Amino acid sequence: MAQNTQMLKGILEGCILKIISENETYGYEICEKLMKFGFKEITEGSVYPILIRLEKKELIYSIMKPSPLGPMRKYYYVTDKGNVELYDFISSWNEIKKNVENVLEG
Repeated sequence: MAQNTQMLKGILEGCILKIISENETYGYEICEKLMKFGFKEITEGSVYPILIRLEKKELIYSIMKPSPLGPMRKYYYVTDKGNVELYDFISSWNEIKKNVENVLEG
């Protein structure tokens, strides 16, 4: 389980960047999308630290906006630097995926 957690850490950053790049979104919605895509054990407690880290790296930025259902929400957007990082993540992922498949297929 610890091995899965370590592998997921880097992968989740790229997946979250991809989700944010498609539309403005907020933390809880990101969690819902990750769960919909099959990340069943993802919690807000694991997503919010990643969002903070991505924001500190200037890969995303946030704006507080009114919510139709209550208090203000923090909406996230990808920066130009974040788009470059996303492109690099996708390229790296495709290479790693290809190499792992080669090994598994023998």
